[in-house]
Amino acid sequence: MNIASKLFCRAFQIAFRAALPILPYREPKIVPSCSELGDVFKKENSTSVLIVTDAGIVKNGLTNSLENVLRKNKIRYIVYDKTQPNPTVNNVEDALTLYNKNKCDTLIAIGGGSAMDCTKAVGARVAYPKKTVGKMGGVLHVLRRLPTLIAIPTTAGTGSETTLAAVITDDKLHHKYALMSFPLIPHYAVLDATLTYTLPPHMTSTTGMDALTHAVEAYIGRSTSKETRRLALEATKLVFENVEKAYVNGNDHKARENMLHAAYKAGVAFSKSYVGYIHAVAHSLGGKYGTPHGLANAVIMPYVLESYGKCVYKKLHRLGVAAGVCSDSESFEDGAKKFIEAIKALNEKMNIPNKITGIKQKDISDMARYAEKEANPLYPVPKLMTKKELEGFYYQIADWSEMK
Repeated sequence: MNIASKLFCRAFQIAFRAALPILPYREPKIVPSCSELGDVFKKENSTSVLIVTDAGIVKNGLTNSLENVLRKNKIRYIVYDKTQPNPTVNNVEDALTLYNKNKCDTLIAIGGGSAMDCTKAVGARVAYPKKTVGKMGGVLHVLRRLPTLIAIPTTAGTGSETTLAAVITDDKLHHKYALMSFPLIPHYAVLDATLTYTLPPHMTSTTGMDALTHAVEAYIGRSTSKETRRLALEATKLVFENVEKAYVNGNDHKARENMLHAAYKAGVAFSKSYVGYIHAVAHSLGGKYGTPHGLANAVIMPYVLESYGKCVYKKLHRLGVAAGVCSDSESFEDGAKKFIEAIKALNEKMNIPNKITGIKQKDISDMARYAEKEANPLYPVPKLMTKKELEGFYYQIADWSEMK
């Protein structure tokens, strides 16, 4: 990257970091279980609720405890269960129609990041009834307060219950709109471990590594604060101590609960300190091939961390100490390398591959271009990289036995 480009990226990031203390970030209030939502409904004067979820969540009975509480408190509700893995503009509009028809005043998302993204966008449409989702895409285009928004994660990884972002796909234009505004942060996050018991092992592992990626990138970036560093270290510790336990035994309540808190802490950390090239590359793979986000992050993470080299040794060493894979007395380099190897080992123990299938050589240049455009200058990465350098990661993670 030429000097002018580097100076621009770093100046942009310095300005953003300087503004962090005055930006209206807030953390959702934590509710320990669905059974305790009655008090929230009373406080918020909720009378009619729209539940946004997907068919799988309903089929597995994960909305039952929530519906019981709503009935107990004599609150009317309607369920929208057609959210797609990549929520669409049509999903948002269909859910909005139900919201308006039933005169709702409260939104509840239950599921993974897709349900939460859809719900946030519905809230934005309620706040701006004359604006399309496309017109609200981008940074700070939603400034009005949303209806009461409650997020109930059934996976422990995305951190969407804490973030100001929602990604919605226009399936007609084949384009994704990223809405990024502070009012999109949910007002409440229900961290109910019982709702994650049925999460399959492969989803437990990849969403758990997604949470770790959030913590790691938030910690090693250049826009950290004392608070985000603390949260990232705590999240890293929780993931290393609990994700494999939850993977092996889905009914391990303590491990499941700890993973929900790890995802929450990492979510708050990266919401304020942002992510980096791991996410940029993962997003391009998701956009092109539909590669699950947590899987992509887990596979890509060691390659990107190794590429940063000595500029991240000190921070990776600290993460390694928090994870329990190295000691304070070891050199920064040794600790950093042990931490990266521990990530690889954790992936292997949970049957996460070290390559991603389906990557086509003809697509790499375009994906690297999208990744570079996403990351620079916004992401405060430890070391700036060009499109050409980013291309190397796709070649590293591709399954060459099938690459065309």
